[in-house]
Amino acid sequence: MDDRTIDRVFAGCLEELPPVSSKIVRIFTSSTFTDTGLERNTLMAEVYPKIKEYCREKHGLEFQVVDMRWGVRDEATDDHMTTELCMREIVNCQRLSMGPNFVVFLGQKYGYRPIPTYILATELTLLKETLQQMGVDTHLLDLWYKKDTNAVPPVMILQPISTILVNFNNKRVPKLQSQDQAIWWDTLNKMQKLLRKAAHMCNVNGKMDNDAMHNYFMSVTEREVINGVLNVENTKAHCIAYVRYINNINLQNIKKASNFIDIINRGIDAEAARLLGNLRDERLPNKIEASNMQKYTIEWMGREGISRDTHDEYLSNFLAHFYKSITKLVDRAMRKEDSSAQGVIVTEILQHLHACNNSVKVFYGREEALAKAKDYMLGKSDKPLILYGAGGCGKTSLLAQIAAMSFPWFNERKALPLLILRFLGTTPDSSALAPMLISLCQQISYNFMLPMEDIPDDLVPLTAHFKQLITYGTAEQPLIVFLDSVDQLTGASGANKLTWLPSKIPKHCKIVISCVNEPDEPEISRDYVLLRRILDAEDHFIEVTALGEKLATQVMRKWLIAANRDVTNYQWRVVCNALAECSLPIFVKLVFAETCRWKSYSKPNDTLLATNVMDSIFKLFERIEMQHGRLLVTHALAYVTAAKSGLSETELEDLISMDDKVLDDVYQYHLPPVRRIPPLLWTRIRNDLPNYLSEREADGVSVLSWYHRQFRDAAKERYFKDEAMSIYFHSSIADYFLGLWGGGNPKPFQYTEIQRHRFGLKDRNAAADRKVPMQPLVFVGKDGKISRYNLRKFGELPYHLVRAKRFSDLNESVLFNYQWLHAKISSCPLQSCLSDFEDACLYMEDRDSSRFLNLVS
Repeated sequence: MDDRTIDRVFAGCLEELPPVSSKIVRIFTSSTFTDTGLERNTLMAEVYPKIKEYCREKHGLEFQVVDMRWGVRDEATDDHMTTELCMREIVNCQRLSMGPNFVVFLGQKYGYRPIPTYILATELTLLKETLQQMGVDTHLLDLWYKKDTNAVPPVMILQPISTILVNFNNKRVPKLQSQDQAIWWDTLNKMQKLLRKAAHMCNVNGKMDNDAMHNYFMSVTEREVINGVLNVENTKAHCIAYVRYINNINLQNIKKASNFIDIINRGIDAEAARLLGNLRDERLPNKIEASNMQKYTIEWMGREGISRDTHDEYLSNFLAHFYKSITKLVDRAMRKEDSSAQGVIVTEILQHLHACNNSVKVFYGREEALAKAKDYMLGKSDKPLILYGAGGCGKTSLLAQIAAMSFPWFNERKALPLLILRFLGTTPDSSALAPMLISLCQQISYNFMLPMEDIPDDLVPLTAHFKQLITYGTAEQPLIVFLDSVDQLTGASGANKLTWLPSKIPKHCKIVISCVNEPDEPEISRDYVLLRRILDAEDHFIEVTALGEKLATQVMRKWLIAANRDVTNYQWRVVCNALAECSLPIFVKLVFAETCRWKSYSKPNDTLLATNVMDSIFKLFERIEMQHGRLLVTHALAYVTAAKSGLSETELEDLISMDDKVLDDVYQYHLPPVRRIPPLLWTRIRNDLPNYLSEREADGVSVLSWYHRQFRDAAKERYFKDEAMSIYFHSSIADYFLGLWGGGNPKPFQYTEIQRHRFGLKDRNAAADRKVPMQPLVFVGKDGKISRYNLRKFGELPYHLVRAKRFSDLNESVLFNYQWLHAKISSCPLQSCLSDFEDACLYMEDRDSSRFLNLVS
């Protein structure tokens, strides 16, 4: 980042923002399904854990692998969404990953060539007319594709398999299931031929270009390579390709050979071979640097063709090369990173500026409130402006809009404001009072070239310092401070809660803050009541109310247009009836997300809406549980909800991989190569919760947590009603951060009855390495020096031990453990150490123990 960009970030400029620096290495691995199983399984078992450790210990980075071919279940095939999810995940990896983001393995198999899930209605009409002119029957296409006029322009959608072949997922009756699966693969084959024949003819007649035609011939793997490599600008920093040729594949054993080459009618599929050759031998090498591409040639040996026993040397070379290439690209990316103290502040400010822009994108209406805010900004008032209202009423969006509008407002006065903006509770440095004030002071000090060393740590002098710094604003450069959701701040309590906020503001400074007020919820409205006492000025309080039915329906229309969606007249009446009951922006958002899923042919039963926020969220949870498995979804969302400051995706996958209740459910009918959750399963759940889970930084890693308080409340209500379950989730997270099963220590489990029956297993008991990391207090480099502290452990472990009521473990591992106390005090503020004792006292029923805790504290 150049100096000019850094200056603009510190000044709070909202235009041309650079991306937030990432704390993740996230790689999408692309390959065909059957021919690279050995390589991918070995990477999963032997290399990924080492790379994970390398990234974590050397750079403090998360390492994640997206292998969409592993653990794919029939349910994932059913709705034909896997290809689209793959494309979305490639974009996610490109957006998030530090360094490498895409690795492709190509052999001699072109792979699965699905028919498109969505086809433009006009295009499918053209294809069908072409077939009919050739005298070909198109009834199969009429049966399987339905027109959705809610899409703009209208599309034809391939129907989920089980809506027509009802036993496709029926594992309870294997005979019926295998019959329906056989019918589907035969039907798919027929539809492939129809669509390709028609597309080819349209191309010959000049009615369809080459790319549109190729869409019907393309494999999933080629589509991944196009998005992951061929359309990418800087492949050298991000992409790696492996190509493996096997000589003398034994075509006599057609079943084994078909895993490695495309077979059609018991012979080689010439069309697939030609398409693969063009991709693998021409387009890929022309795009990717030679240094990022590795080729291997091996011999077909034994019954399997390729196995660990017969190809150990090749495998060892491949694994070593993979490890070296990935770590090299990570190191290279990190050399360009600004990991200085200033870089950390820039990252913090950037997260809030991006959040502001995201809010403003979907903002409509509220003219009256904006007019009041403009008068306040340009007027002579010496008090803060308070935005208040119920949870989910749109305070955050309004505050973001005012922040964005401040620049043109002040420009009318030929002034260029300095914008200091924090969405409190969305990052660790904006969640507690002291770090938040330090962060504000750092940003103001940078702009006025004041030494940052002068910023005190202790709250009383820190508050005085902050109040001194806001006097530095001038007529040409006024200082405007925006603090959203002050009720989210921790670290100050009781009457002192808002003493840091100046009740009288200096001349060229404005402060806008928002807080919750729900009269029937006194606990969460405490800050609002306090503000009313401190600021006795009615005109400085703006109530943010629900949008009202009229504005809510206007906003809904605008959002639908922006999303290229529409609804039928009947569905629009359903929407209007719901918005008449509740027009809070969070509710409008939930209704919008739900209506985007509706097709014009959806049955009335599938287009029902709740009439309040909580029921809406429950309905969403219910649908996701039905779709992805109740146990998996319940446990995944419970872990996110239970965590103190959110969980990284790796931590979440690790926790589910240690949770045998979930694994028994997922693997009822399989024996996995590694006893871990397939990444695809969580990806599909996350994909159904867009914008409801937020990514933020905590303890130096990127974590997921609920974006809205209402979601956290709904999840608690749904998943923590039973105290035993609450203890189970907190205890599991505590075990993880204690490192009980880390570093290769196998965790015991029992095979299910179905597994024992299916796979002829004698023993019921087994144990498996879950590939989760160790959890030391400190990470030590090769030179024996401390490279960094395990901040995630310090932040989460005490919290979960307390809530799991494991007080003896808490005393032994945390509160009365010298190594722990020394490490935590060396790396965290003293206050965070003391709060572990305070938290334990609140939950501990034994008076004597509480006395000891207070004494040590």
